[in-house]
Amino acid sequence: MEQAGPKSPHRRLALTLSAIALGAFAFGFALIPFYDVLCTWTGAGDKRAFRKTEQVLERPDDQRMVTVEFLAELPTVGSWQFKPVVHSITVHPGRLYEAKFVAHNLTGRDTWGQAVPEIAPSKVAAYFRKTECFCFTPQHFKQDEQREMPVRFIVDPALPTNVDRITLAYTFYDTQAPSAKR
Repeated sequence: MEQAGPKSPHRRLALTLSAIALGAFAFGFALIPFYDVLCTWTGAGDKRAFRKTEQVLERPDDQRMVTVEFLAELPTVGSWQFKPVVHSITVHPGRLYEAKFVAHNLTGRDTWGQAVPEIAPSKVAAYFRKTECFCFTPQHFKQDEQREMPVRFIVDPALPTNVDRITLAYTFYDTQAPSAKR
């Protein structure tokens, strides 16, 4: 019985550490469904949305035309030029299209820029899917750098038939470097 006393704290520590390891392992598995729920709520990285985009590409509506207008705005503070290459295009819902915007850094220094999108009318945002966009991440610009930046998108054929015009507007801000890049 004398030896049972000294082993008891070691045994308790071993059990505690085993429970922590098992809990961390279970938590890692619990993150997968939690991530899926979070993506569904926010719409970012949602696998179902990507599958839905694939389905849209399989059934384009070649009988219908929708005009997509592009607007570019700058806040009153900052020294940038920012504009769309074309002001509008006519698209068939269900087909993949690309438009380009041009940004020019006139701040006199290397800096970062971030575009914030807005879709009008707002009720059609669920039918406008960007597959690639410069707005997804901050963009690094060297002093006086000018660059074309693409946005690739699909208008869902399920877009209500009374909508024949969509406006995609971006406001381009001078911003700080992303924390991962600092």
